[in-house]
Amino acid sequence: MNLSTSQEKLASLVRELCKLPTETEWLEFKRNRADPEQIGEYLSALSNSAALTNRAHGYLIWGVDDVSHEIVGTTFDPKAAKVGNEELENWLLRLLSPKILFAFDAVEMDGKRVVILEIGRAYRHPVQFKHNEFIRIGSLTKKLKEFPEKERELWRIFDETPFEAIIARRDLADEEVVSLLDYPAYFDLAGIPLPESRSQILERLAAESLIRRSSSGSWDITSLGAILFAKRLEDFGGLRRKAVRVIAYEGVDRISTLREQVGAKGYAAGFEGLIGYINALLPANEVIGKAIRKDVPMYPELAVRELAANALIHQDFTLGGAGPMIEIFRDRMEVTNPGSPLINVERFLDTPPRSRNEGLASLMRRFGICEERGSGVDKVVSLTEAYQLPAPEFAIVSDHTRATLFAHKELTKMDKTDRVRACYLHACLRYVQRDYMTNATLRERFGITVQNSAIASRLIKEAVEAGMLRAHDESAGRKYMKYVPYWA
Repeated sequence: MNLSTSQEKLASLVRELCKLPTETEWLEFKRNRADPEQIGEYLSALSNSAALTNRAHGYLIWGVDDVSHEIVGTTFDPKAAKVGNEELENWLLRLLSPKILFAFDAVEMDGKRVVILEIGRAYRHPVQFKHNEFIRIGSLTKKLKEFPEKERELWRIFDETPFEAIIARRDLADEEVVSLLDYPAYFDLAGIPLPESRSQILERLAAESLIRRSSSGSWDITSLGAILFAKRLEDFGGLRRKAVRVIAYEGVDRISTLREQVGAKGYAAGFEGLIGYINALLPANEVIGKAIRKDVPMYPELAVRELAANALIHQDFTLGGAGPMIEIFRDRMEVTNPGSPLINVERFLDTPPRSRNEGLASLMRRFGICEERGSGVDKVVSLTEAYQLPAPEFAIVSDHTRATLFAHKELTKMDKTDRVRACYLHACLRYVQRDYMTNATLRERFGITVQNSAIASRLIKEAVEAGMLRAHDESAGRKYMKYVPYWA
């Protein structure tokens, strides 16, 4: 979307909101008053009230008279505003829990400046500001605990409404739906011939819960439809923050950036393009076989696909200001998504994944974008072993989940953490295959010769002492010893 189109859409939004007879539970107008504490309370109240009224967003708008709804302009500049030495937006985000999606925008209307704060609706938990939950009662902001009936209703809505069912855009005409969604990509991925009529296209999208009929007879686009098939995620408010970022760095740190790109399309519509872009940035290794030189990817493509898909599927959409990110360094690739995992990172390989977003996960599996339930991490570990790479690492970083693939490294260059992790994941992989890790299987994993079996024994001893492995049968002779993960 170019700048002029974006400004036109913002101006159109403000005009539509100004047509409302009064302020509502999800809408507040201001002239210039921009007290940071009050803005924080509005963020909580408007987000919670948007959930109560089944709105995708709440709005706080400066430059509009709250009685006449006339455009009067404002001097408030959120980009320049600070609380102490901290930028206003960062200060607000830090004091919100959970960290919801919100964004400041400015637009010129009739020669006057208007500032729009678009606030994503609460999802799964009431939004707090400074440990207090707020709600709108008419056009007033109150503490939620003072209205227990509203609090009960809010929790009922959270229990019944998954992220995928939240409305991303509402009250759209037929032509607006097909202009916003990449519907040919849906039919292509689903393996269904493209219908001849627009009505048949819309009926099929509705059957998949990508869109649904509104009470007015027009169409609403669900968050599921938008996040998977948006032509431009920036057309869907808060979801634009959920676009995938790919960053390639020059070295092993984040000091010097070679290239950075933010995805524009929905996840399903843009997935093949995303993988192609990543693979084009990844370094390659040159190998020589039978006098032929060829470049092979540093990381298995299937492993890259699976980790990227997992980041999209298992993210926590309630965390504002962050989306999936793929970072490529000279010696590793890190795939990070918002949200802590629902299962222990040490059990990724043997435990079927639990997704916060089952509708999203189900469609991504149907489209062949990710592996069947529970098999993806197995393949990642298996492929890194086949490529003789260090074992991947799965970790929780703050409130994010990070998976890391490492470039090739000789066993002699690996540190103890690398070696223990590789032994542990090798034992996990053997265990889910209903087999055991032995000195022989570990030698094969690392390419250790039979003559050097003592090296494999030392690696096993390290992992046992670290508490990550145990002997399957303590009474077995040393030559016949088998090992399993500590939890087996």
